[in-house]
Amino acid sequence: MDNHGNFSEQERLHLDTDHICELVATLLPVAEYIHSHTQSYLQMPEQQQALAELIAILHELHPADMATLLESLPLQERMLVWKLATPTEDGEVLLEVSDPVRETLIENMAQQELLAAVDNLDADELAQLAPDLPKEVVYEAISSRDEEERAQITAAMSFEDNQVGALMDFELVSIRADVTCEVVLRYLRRFERLPNHTDKIFVVDNYDVLQGVLPIRSLLVADPDLLVSAVMADDVVTFRPEDDAEEAAAAFERYDLVTAPVVDSNRKLIGRITVDEMVDVIREESETDMLNMAGLREEEDLFAPVVDSVKNRWIWLAVNLCTAFVASRVIGMFENSIEKIVALATLMPIVAGIGGNSGNQTITMIVRAMTSGQISNSQAWRLLRKEEGVALVNGIIWGSVMGIVSYFLYHSVGIGLVMVAAMTLNLLLAATVGVLIPVCMQKAGRDPALGSSVLITAVTDSGGFFIFLGLATLFLL
Repeated sequence: MDNHGNFSEQERLHLDTDHICELVATLLPVAEYIHSHTQSYLQMPEQQQALAELIAILHELHPADMATLLESLPLQERMLVWKLATPTEDGEVLLEVSDPVRETLIENMAQQELLAAVDNLDADELAQLAPDLPKEVVYEAISSRDEEERAQITAAMSFEDNQVGALMDFELVSIRADVTCEVVLRYLRRFERLPNHTDKIFVVDNYDVLQGVLPIRSLLVADPDLLVSAVMADDVVTFRPEDDAEEAAAAFERYDLVTAPVVDSNRKLIGRITVDEMVDVIREESETDMLNMAGLREEEDLFAPVVDSVKNRWIWLAVNLCTAFVASRVIGMFENSIEKIVALATLMPIVAGIGGNSGNQTITMIVRAMTSGQISNSQAWRLLRKEEGVALVNGIIWGSVMGIVSYFLYHSVGIGLVMVAAMTLNLLLAATVGVLIPVCMQKAGRDPALGSSVLITAVTDSGGFFIFLGLATLFLL
């Protein structure tokens, strides 16, 4: 029985990663002598066995799993594993790894190694990788392709990374509308393999203008003598190469698409986009939003040098330091009140904390809705009123709870009432700012998630302290 039989694929990958780390640790002392096709420098039997086992494991890994493994290793171990990887799959691995890790791998590869890595890539894949490759490698790699592929690569490279044109696939199957389904089936049998994710065939005229699509499931059950024009669907979701990739990904999710045609302004078919690319777009956008909300400027290699990580993180830490200083000065304004009523010092973190939590809930919902295109500017104001209603109810409920607790702790009705009012007002402030921050960011042309968590915490901390201590000063002293 397979020892891994009860584990999921993700658990198996983790198990392999742990074992690979053990093998790599055995080989690190002789890493500079190791080549993928020789063990002559390894004198110790355990090193020879470790090398043979490591090569066997690495050569069976899917490129996506290899990418995950490389991202989980420190630089020295990463380069040893990369040296032993399957050379013919290096290009696919480079496409799968994160940008920071790809940069470290490419920096440590010779020009001939890079050329060999990209040799088996399709035109669209080479175009995606090209911005990260040295210019001389890109030039030589493009020069080795035929004229059609050169034109495709040049076309894809002319678009921005966030546009459909940079992601479109040129490998597709197209047919005419005036042939029978039997002819189409015979035509398909001539292919050694169909392009990945082929769920439909594109129907074009003599000038490659898109007429419709023929779903494979419809083709298989149709009368062989029927013309394609009688079976095809002419209501087709299409994209332009200059369309935003995030909006295209949202359309794929909304319409449950597997593939979709990319056409120019004259509806001439120039390529297609596939669900695997759109899944990558959704994942990358989700990761970017998560990083931005935490105040990270860009994706970071887990094992990047300390200096690089500091550069990535310092800006919003500096912002947070400034906002924390402001919060401390707000507290300083009420030193006399705190000296007279010591209970204020123990209660004010509760007011600030619940405001920050509520604000983060609001801002997370707003950013998610903006990312999926669910909110327009007019809807934002209606949503603001709704969020303020939620904050008011929560403020009254939980403020009352803390008011009662405060009364029993300090035997003061005044402190209890101040807690109710302060928590309610701070939750209203959190709801207002939680909507306004992403809306203003979007209007300014910035990512609505950028630094949102840092900003909402700053506002609710300073605002919560000011509201609570201000109310206490007015009504308790």
